[in-house]
Amino acid sequence: MADIDKIEREVASLNPRDLAAFRAWFSSYDAAAWDRQLEVDVARGALDSLADAALAQHRAAHSRPL
Repeated sequence: MADIDKIEREVASLNPRDLAAFRAWFSSYDAAAWDRQLEVDVARGALDSLADAALAQHRAAHSRPL
């Protein structure tokens, strides 16, 4: 946890401009990490049961257009 504490202190000490740049970088980094994890989950079939359930609900006319 010492590393996390150090990062928190560093982020808290950023000036507004650098904080905005860090936010933009982290948002992009976090989205890419999410995408990679989703790709792994899809490849291993972790979401298949959710898709199957949604399709079953749709076939049973329990869905509506957006």
